Amino acid sequence: MKGLPNLLTGLRLVLALAVFFALAGAAYAGAASPARTSLPPAALAAFLVAAATDFLDGWLARRLDAASVWGAILDPIADKVLVCAAVLGLMALAPGAAIAVPGALILFREFAVSALREVIAPRGLRLPVTLLAKWKTTTQLVALGAEMALAAWPGLGPTAALAAHGLLWLAAAITVITGAQYLAQAARALGAERG
Repeated sequence: MKGLPNLLTGLRLVLALAVFFALAGAAYAGAASPARTSLPPAALAAFLVAAATDFLDGWLARRLDAASVWGAILDPIADKVLVCAAVLGLMALAPGAAIAVPGALILFREFAVSALREVIAPRGLRLPVTLLAKWKTTTQLVALGAEMALAAWPGLGPTAALAAHGLLWLAAAITVITGAQYLAQAARALGAERG
């Protein structure tokens, strides 16, 4: 049972690939192809299960007293891979500024913060996860799920599209803010180290 949290995290990585390939497959299927209509709902279903594992793996790790170094490393990677797969898949399926611009901001921040962590880690410095960063992940998952629902059911209408795009922009804004906070935190830590 103690290995279950890490198993769920690994499942999230596999489902992230399924999300991307389903969305990309729909993007490259012909307009009359059944794949064009069947793959986006499949991608949404895989995404929702993957997003649920993000909550479950941490909850189970605490509940079963099964927190591990491997889980601490793998969990944020799985989160980023899931978000990256969803953004890239959506950009392939529905290219346009409404998804591409906030999606790019999200991806740039995720890669930049990961690189920042890699640079400061050998110095023994850490960037602890903030409460806003946890909300950032939740907001990203909700927004990307809403965008996938639009892709799965294009007849939802302009109000649903506006709400989904607004959520994605909100997620991008929170993502950029947390990135700036981490950058400031790293600068302070490096300044204190030079002392």
